[in-house]
Amino acid sequence: MPLILPGNVASATASTTYDVDNSCRFNPGDSAYLNKTNGTPTNSKKCTLSMWFKRCELSDSNNFLFGNWTGTTDYAYVRLQADDTIKYTSIISSSTDADLITTQVFRDCSAWYHIVLALDTEQGTAANRAKLYINGTQVTSFSTEDYPAEDATTQFTENLSSGGFQIGSDKDTGSRYYDGYMAEVVVIDGTQYAASDFGEFDSDSPTIWKPKDVSGLTFGDNGAYLDFEDSDNLGDDESGNTNDWTGNNLDATDQATDTPTNNFCTLNPLTKQGSYSLAHGNTYLECNDTDDWELGVGGTIGAKSGKYYWEVKQTTGSNPAHTDYNMFGFNKTDKIYDGNRLYSSGNGNFIQTRDDAATGVVIYGQTGTYTSSVEINGSKVSIADDDIVSFALDLDNRKCWMGVDGVWVDDKDGNTNGASINTSYPLWGTGEITADTFYTPASIQYYDVQCYYNFGNPAFTITSGNADANGYGNFEYAVPSGYYALCTKNLAEYG
Repeated sequence: MPLILPGNVASATASTTYDVDNSCRFNPGDSAYLNKTNGTPTNSKKCTLSMWFKRCELSDSNNFLFGNWTGTTDYAYVRLQADDTIKYTSIISSSTDADLITTQVFRDCSAWYHIVLALDTEQGTAANRAKLYINGTQVTSFSTEDYPAEDATTQFTENLSSGGFQIGSDKDTGSRYYDGYMAEVVVIDGTQYAASDFGEFDSDSPTIWKPKDVSGLTFGDNGAYLDFEDSDNLGDDESGNTNDWTGNNLDATDQATDTPTNNFCTLNPLTKQGSYSLAHGNTYLECNDTDDWELGVGGTIGAKSGKYYWEVKQTTGSNPAHTDYNMFGFNKTDKIYDGNRLYSSGNGNFIQTRDDAATGVVIYGQTGTYTSSVEINGSKVSIADDDIVSFALDLDNRKCWMGVDGVWVDDKDGNTNGASINTSYPLWGTGEITADTFYTPASIQYYDVQCYYNFGNPAFTITSGNADANGYGNFEYAVPSGYYALCTKNLAEYG
């Protein structure tokens, strides 16, 4: 029975003097990956690979983290397998030189993991030739445990003819793509480093693993450090070498601020109750079934106090009869996770369970043969394709506001909020939002409909760009005063 190793959610709220500002979002539907060709290595028998990653798709053998290939005769890779274990394999002259498969599984899509593979085939003890660390702890339990031969070439730093090194895919031409985020990617040529050279346990919370500055490491001739801070060149090498990587099907919208030191909310694949597809780092949602409109999907982060802001961009669906039959809002976290079928009742103000107990709030937007509007107690607010809906959720005072394209809509009694929130006129008040209860963003969809969720890391182009008062997030419209992006640094302060 495999062990479940929890992800490192708390690393994003640990006290730290080192902040990771950016990550790179890899969307397999775009065939996104990074690659480069190695030169002559500093030492072909020693290397270290380090990466922070936040995965988005489970039970998928296509999630390749690292790879170096010349075809079928000489290659190596590290990947997440279909059973959510991690595998490291090295093939030399068509024969397996190393093969490690963890017994632990990695199924937390809300958290950042740190992985280190440290190789030194000059070591006399076989287990010292390949060391695998997860969140600062060396893995010692493997279902398959074959170590490299002594003095064998490490395929990751070797100059493999006609091949290359890939991040996020399995071979030079690109295939079997990783789905998720990566940060602080480090390739070391010529040295076997330990996990403690890339991260450290928090002094106040000694079980929390957090990143630290790697600029002082010796990278070697083929070494590289990718911090993803240049949105125009996500493969920019900051190691001091000139080993830039080529970005394939990546653009500026794939740069994110969701990082190991500030973890942002995304849609949670573990809460999917219908035929939904998630993409773009779990910020894009598409329904693929006409019968699943009563089934919901929630976010990875919930809160019971504080004030939070997020946006939803409605996009075009392909079904002409029910284009963009979207319902989105927020819900109690326990109702998202308990498998209840959800539906929109009456005028679309609530997400409810089958027992008719109000558990949250939903906006009911529809176009096509239906009215292109949100209907709130008979008052319609127009929502068209590519419009952006804003949510401002006040869990301290149990109130909520909703806006469309920067204009906050009327409340249920017909009062107008206009361009900014009028605290006297919430769309929903204390009667609908239960005190001392955790809520999370939620969505219900019907037919082939699509929308983007922007919790501060949009997967679409923002024309203006607005952060909250703490400087977090990137939103199309101004964040109301006192409201914040749904991320772990804000939760640590307000939630």
